[in-house]
Amino acid sequence: MATQFQHRLVGTLVLVSLGVIFLPDVFDGEKAHYQENYEAIPLREEFDTELLTAPVEAPEDVEAFMPQEPVTVTIDEPNESDNSEPAAVAQVEESAPKAGYQDSAWIIRLGTFRNIENAKNLVSTLRGKGYPAQLMPRDVKQGELARVEVGPNVSKDKLEAMTADLESLTGLKGQLLRFNPLNP
Repeated sequence: MATQFQHRLVGTLVLVSLGVIFLPDVFDGEKAHYQENYEAIPLREEFDTELLTAPVEAPEDVEAFMPQEPVTVTIDEPNESDNSEPAAVAQVEESAPKAGYQDSAWIIRLGTFRNIENAKNLVSTLRGKGYPAQLMPRDVKQGELARVEVGPNVSKDKLEAMTADLESLTGLKGQLLRFNPLNP
């Protein structure tokens, strides 16, 4: 025996479920269907067939690295007549660079840092002072290292003059090296 309350409850549930199912479709309105309009690009009718039969030239062999500067070392032997302690003095003589490399660029390497943040701070300080400094990352098995370099510049004399200023500014004695763009 169903009570009047149970009849009302079932009726209400039926009306609510019908409303949930059908009312969204009724109030949705007119649906717009979009169809993309496109045009096919026609194939090129005029084609130069000589391009297909033209031979491909072999690439030029160019020396892609800068050679190291040859250095000769002479050691002066002390005289046997001196009673002082023998001391060997090494003199390094640089020979002229090979032809084609006279206008090579130079850099000043200030140091290699294990702490990347210190290297970034040094580069930002140098750039703030007007020096063309850059950070050269180098991945090593023990950890990542970063080199701080100033340059490159074609004038070796200009960079030599900068080394004293950089040493007073940073406290690091820079090393003047030939710039190699292919193997930094």
